[in-house]
Amino acid sequence: MKIYRFLTGDDTSAFCHKVTEALSKGWELYGEPSYAYDSANGVMRCGQAVTKEADVTYSADLKLGQL
Repeated sequence: MKIYRFLTGDDTSAFCHKVTEALSKGWELYGEPSYAYDSANGVMRCGQAVTKEADVTYSADLKLGQL
């Protein structure tokens, strides 16, 4: 089954590390990254979709980050 996650975070090196960690665990980039200004908090925010093939049965209780 293909699983999907959307990673988000402030535009800092921590976000890049989050995406890099996912890639190191077998996730693959899906689509283009997104970038938007969060006016409520006064920061730029990033987002990146990632996918991964996993031998699991879908359940809403899946901890996607642990696969």
